[in-house]
Amino acid sequence: MTRTILYVELPNFYANVERVENGEALDRPVIVGGDPRKRGLVQSASADALARGVRLDMPVVEAIRRCPEARVFRTDMPRYREASRRLFAQLRREFDRLEPLGLGAAYFDLTEVGDRSEEIAERMRARVESTVHLPLWLGIGTGKLVARLAAEDAGATGVRRVPAGGEREFLRDLAATRIEGVGAKTAATLAALGARTMGEVARLGAERLQAELGTHGLRILAFAEGRDDRPVRGVAHPLSVSRETTLADGSGDQRAIADLFQGLAQRLAEELELQGLFASRVALKLRFSDQTTASRSLTLAEASAAAPDILNAALALWERTEAGSRRVMGLAVQLAGLQRQPASDRQLELFPPPT
Repeated sequence: MTRTILYVELPNFYANVERVENGEALDRPVIVGGDPRKRGLVQSASADALARGVRLDMPVVEAIRRCPEARVFRTDMPRYREASRRLFAQLRREFDRLEPLGLGAAYFDLTEVGDRSEEIAERMRARVESTVHLPLWLGIGTGKLVARLAAEDAGATGVRRVPAGGEREFLRDLAATRIEGVGAKTAATLAALGARTMGEVARLGAERLQAELGTHGLRILAFAEGRDDRPVRGVAHPLSVSRETTLADGSGDQRAIADLFQGLAQRLAEELELQGLFASRVALKLRFSDQTTASRSLTLAEASAAAPDILNAALALWERTEAGSRRVMGLAVQLAGLQRQPASDRQLELFPPPT
């Protein structure tokens, strides 16, 4: 059976998240990076900012000079991680197992669905655009490299599929620098051999490439010829989810602690609902004022996705720590043992109310 690999990418991830979540940035170029007063660097930019000369890793100050009309945002990793979780949750609704690639891209092995791969890809695109309101690039091929390059070639125009047997024709005129593992030094070696495109790399042949670059040269040749048997290491869902917070004054006030735990439990329950998951294990980690930590965990009697169950478990774990006698500066609640169960299954609370 011919392999069918789907690559999905949300391009310029940080910039597109900012554009969607900040209405005033919808019609302006977007730059995301560090503090320009501290020589911060550009970490992401929208396509229109890149078209005006902005480049990743250039100083934000220089990027603003090149694109003064841009809306500039400071990097906000917690928000981007949250957007990534929402993205992957929507993708998994169409096909469960994915291999994440950073926060905004993933591979899927759709070999088992045969001719339905393009239909699934189109549904993914429509779902993400309607729920997360973010654009997707999608490419299908017989290997990871071809699928990724097909997605980049398609851009926002739709799903690009490279059929089995068409890999070398598709790759022939693409720059050799687009092969994974071809950095500046390798690119210079290839250029000296007269190989600036993948077709030219393929024409060099195995003997010449191995002589110049060793086994790395053989790997580059395989990619240039469209041979790529790297597996998709898909996982059906996250292995764990967690939320954390800080206590600025180390206060042990019980009401304040209860409120913090309630907020964390609610956010975790919302995450489980988004992912369609239930947790069977709850863990608590505390960071004390002297920077030491303590961890406690317990297994629920029944897997649950309910905020009250998470809250009760977290409070029970809190009682098993030294928090009452030591200053706590930070805490995190983690859910593990994640599993999918029918929505109709009734989930029992950890501590049912007295009868």
